Amino acid sequence: MAITASMVKELRERTGLPMMECKKALIEADGDIEKAIEDLRKASGLKAAKKAGRTAADGVVAAKVAEDGSFGVLVEVNSETDFVARDDNFQAFVAKVVDKAFAERQQDVAALMAGELEDAREALVQKIGENIGVRRIQLVEAAKVGAYVHSNNRIAALVALSGADVETARDIAMHVTAVNPQVVKPEDMSAEVLEKEKEIIKAQPDMEGKPAEIVEKMMGGRINKFLKENSLVEQPFVKNPDVTVGKLAKDGGAEVLGFVRFEVGEGIEKEEVDFAAEVAAQVKSSS
Repeated sequence: MAITASMVKELRERTGLPMMECKKALIEADGDIEKAIEDLRKASGLKAAKKAGRTAADGVVAAKVAEDGSFGVLVEVNSETDFVARDDNFQAFVAKVVDKAFAERQQDVAALMAGELEDAREALVQKIGENIGVRRIQLVEAAKVGAYVHSNNRIAALVALSGADVETARDIAMHVTAVNPQVVKPEDMSAEVLEKEKEIIKAQPDMEGKPAEIVEKMMGGRINKFLKENSLVEQPFVKNPDVTVGKLAKDGGAEVLGFVRFEVGEGIEKEEVDFAAEVAAQVKSSS
C-alpha cells in the first residue's frame, strides 16, 4: 500500500514521534495506522496515542435533561460540512429532533423520524443541498442525570448518578467530555482490552530478558495504572485534581451508575477527496 504524506502527518500528530519513524512504522504496517501505533507502543513504550482527529461526518451533538434530573436525551445530527452545521436552519432542525426525542423518551431513530420530522429533514436537504441525517439518540434514566455539551457542540455527555444533585451530575458529565474515560469502574474493562494491553506491555523493551516473576510484577503495576487512568471513578476530577470523580459523587451521597459520550462523526471513516487529482481527471476526460 502506498504511504501518503497525509498518513504520515496523522500518525505524527497522534504519536508525537519524528516523521521518518512514523513513515517507517506505516511501511511495516502496510499503511494501517492503528497497527502502526500498536507496533510503536510495543517497540518504544509509547503511551496510548491520541485518537484520530478526522471525522466521517460533520454536524452537532445536543442534549436535554428533565428539570428534576430524572432523565435526559443525547442526539447526534450530521451534515456534510461544518458550514452547514452552523446554519440557523440546521440548528432549528436539531432543536426539533431533541425536543421530540425528549418528549417521547425515544431512542429509536427510525421511530422518531417517521412522519413530520422526516419531511422536515428532506425539505432541509433540498434547501441546503447537503445530506443531513439523525445518526443516533441515547436515553438515560436515573435518580439524577446530568448533561454537558462542549461549547463547540461537537462533544457531549450524559451521566447517571444514584443520587446527589443535577449540578454534580453535570460536573461529572463535563469531566467525561474532557477526559473521555473508557469505563465507569476498573472491573468494567473488558477482558479483550486488558489482554491487548498486556501484550503491548510485554513487548516493551524494558521487559526483555527479565525473569517471569519480575515481568508479572511489573505487568500488574502497569495494568493497575492503565485501569486507573481509563476508569471514570478513579480519574482525578478536572476541576479539582485532588479529588477523584468517584469521591466527588460519594461526597454528594451518590455513586456513578453510567455515562454516555457522543463525539461528532466518531467511528465513521470519511472519504478524503484529492481535489487536484479530481480536477486533473476531469480535464483529461474532457480533452
